[in-house]
Amino acid sequence: MDYKLTNHAETVLAERGIALGWMEAVLERPQKVEPDQESPELEHRLGRIAEYGNRVLRVVVDGNKSPVVVVTVYFDRTMRNKL
Repeated sequence: MDYKLTNHAETVLAERGIALGWMEAVLERPQKVEPDQESPELEHRLGRIAEYGNRVLRVVVDGNKSPVVVVTVYFDRTMRNKL
C-alpha cells in the first residue's frame, strides 16, 4: 500500500520506538477501523502487535488522499482488552 507520513508521524514513530513494519501491517490489514469523532476525513486503523505484548497500535490516516496520509501512530492503552 502506498502511503505518506506527516512530519508528526515520522517523529512519533522514532520517539516511541514503533517499528515501521508494525505500522504498515496495521495500515494494510487493520483488525478494526473507526471513524474519527472530530474530523470526518480521518479514520483510525487498529491492530494488535504480537511482538509487543499484544498491545493495540492505532494508526490515524487521511484515507481521502492519494496516497493515504498517516497523521499519527501510537499504542492505545484504552483498547488493551477491547480488540
